[in-house]
Amino acid sequence: MKVTHVAVRPTEAASAAGRPALTPELLAASGARYSRNNEGLDAILGKIDPNNLDRSVDSIFRMIDYGHQSIADMAPVAMFLDGLSIWLAYVIWSLCPTAGGQESSTRYIRFDSDALIDPRELGVPEADAVTWRALMDECFQAVQDATELWEELGGRRPELARIPSSLFEDPTDKARKQVARMKRNFGFDRARYFLPAAASTNVMLIMSARGWVQLCQNLLSHALPEARSAGAAIREELGLCAPRLLRHATEKESFTQGLAAEFQALRRLAERPIDRLDGSTEDIAKPAKASLQVMLPCGVQEQDLEEDLKHHDNRYGWVGPSIRRTSVRFAWEAVALAEIRDLNRHRTGTKYCPFVPLGFYGALDAIAATDRDALALYGALRPLIEVGRKASVIALNRLRAGDPGYVYWTLLGTQYYFEHTTTADKFLYEGELRTGTGAHYQYARHLHDALALWYAQFPTTQDLILEGAGEPE
Repeated sequence: MKVTHVAVRPTEAASAAGRPALTPELLAASGARYSRNNEGLDAILGKIDPNNLDRSVDSIFRMIDYGHQSIADMAPVAMFLDGLSIWLAYVIWSLCPTAGGQESSTRYIRFDSDALIDPRELGVPEADAVTWRALMDECFQAVQDATELWEELGGRRPELARIPSSLFEDPTDKARKQVARMKRNFGFDRARYFLPAAASTNVMLIMSARGWVQLCQNLLSHALPEARSAGAAIREELGLCAPRLLRHATEKESFTQGLAAEFQALRRLAERPIDRLDGSTEDIAKPAKASLQVMLPCGVQEQDLEEDLKHHDNRYGWVGPSIRRTSVRFAWEAVALAEIRDLNRHRTGTKYCPFVPLGFYGALDAIAATDRDALALYGALRPLIEVGRKASVIALNRLRAGDPGYVYWTLLGTQYYFEHTTTADKFLYEGELRTGTGAHYQYARHLHDALALWYAQFPTTQDLILEGAGEPE
């Protein structure tokens, strides 16, 4: 794993206009100074020695404690994290919901067994490493096999991949490339569920120094070595831009105890019977049931919600105050990690996802078993689905046995309970986004189901909500 701090330089236009350029700590110091007097920015900048920026921070702060969290919020820091596991990327996003950034998309990166994180870095016991590697190789092969099967079906039946016939019949090079991309996305979006959560990915985040400190506290207090290694690497880079905060970016006893208690709670949840993994259930294509709870403010009625949406012309458009005040909790009983990765990154509210494997999703429900092609694909996918289910069962049993490294035996298709509590305007934004053009088919299905529950309660708002049809890009 490699973590790199990237500093932000002023643009040429800003330099030509004579605008100041400050280090993250100087920016925070200058902002903090505002709360102690009304001398204005020019007076504060006059205290800066351009030949000794580090000393200038102290001269501006004087008696102000840089450890105060509101001050640390004013020091922006960007970092790129290369070569961490998909699972750790999920954890980091769950700890940094307000951060800006990106993660490498599985849609555009072809993973194979060479992309697997070394088991020693993950803390997989040496006695289990050979078995673990063999299972991961099975899963990577399942990705390749499933991708070929789905792409072949998409090529024979372009209407299933929703490729316009005019585009499919267009002989131009541009059209051929577009068709190839749509076929690839169609196939890989349904095959990616076999990807191991231990596969390597990359994450870029930009957030305040306060956010990085809190992330370090969580990661350095974690039971798994990959998390601790990430925390240590982030802390080292943080020293380049916000060295005065390093005394706070340490392992914390409260976090260590809290994380240990959380893991024991997961073990207790895992002890209950889990239908999709315990036993030999055949119902592996069972859809994830959605739930929705809405709490309207006092005095607000459906007609107020309808009025709030009358000027709503796109998902970023106007939404009135009654919807913004309405509380919403929506959830699915079993969602694949592949979808949770993005559902988790919606910034508002609180997400809850106990990491107890509940099943394995392998896209069998994406097949309409009404013709020979679909039935043939269904039969070819069944043994691959069993590989994914086997990995999820092993992970569940290792959790029950108290192994915190069980997460590295899971796949993108391993299912978990997922819940999001937020306000109605943010819920509707997510519903419109995740059903729009280019949306992954399973996101669209999950959000379609959640929106249907909203429409059942507030039917007059349905025509005002801009739900998409998940058209391919």
